[in-house]
Amino acid sequence: MARKTGSHSEITGPRIRAAALRLFARHGYAAVSMRQIAQEVGVQAGALYLYTSDKQSLLFDLMHDHLTDLLAEWKNQALNGNATARLEQFTRFHILYHLDRPDEVFIAYMELRNLTPDNFAEIEGLRRQYEDALEDILKQGVSEGVFSLPDTRIATLALIAMLTGVNTWYRQGGRLSPNEVADTYWQMVRNMVGATQG
Repeated sequence: MARKTGSHSEITGPRIRAAALRLFARHGYAAVSMRQIAQEVGVQAGALYLYTSDKQSLLFDLMHDHLTDLLAEWKNQALNGNATARLEQFTRFHILYHLDRPDEVFIAYMELRNLTPDNFAEIEGLRRQYEDALEDILKQGVSEGVFSLPDTRIATLALIAMLTGVNTWYRQGGRLSPNEVADTYWQMVRNMVGATQG
């Protein structure tokens, strides 16, 4: 049977992923059915399986794409200067990147429990790469004598949790602009690491 006009894979596939992203973020992965995703897109439920094998694959693909895009964007940053300057760059990058992607961030952190063990291991590996990038900066700061941290791993996890938490309260058009939010978070991060310069 021929596909309907407008149901080409380069159009329908991204529409299915966008619909899954919205619905998973709004209702939670467990509460969303493939039928609901199909209805959101405007196709028959059976048509979804031309583009994805199952709902788990959709969830994994959304998380995987978010994290690989994040890592690619971070690698494109030109890191210059001492550890304090690099930590400021990381802080501002993380805040501004994540504020533009609230649904992706929500799913990437809140739906990990719904991944199969193999999918979880792959996503966890990508998360670890991003965490390692921050920990390398913290270790540099300790080595330079400009950060005071008893445990760089714990500090890494605490900082990422704090920075990512911005998505739970920030709303576009609120009292502060994204750059003002980044300014405030940078001051808090500096205090948390005991930065002595920069």
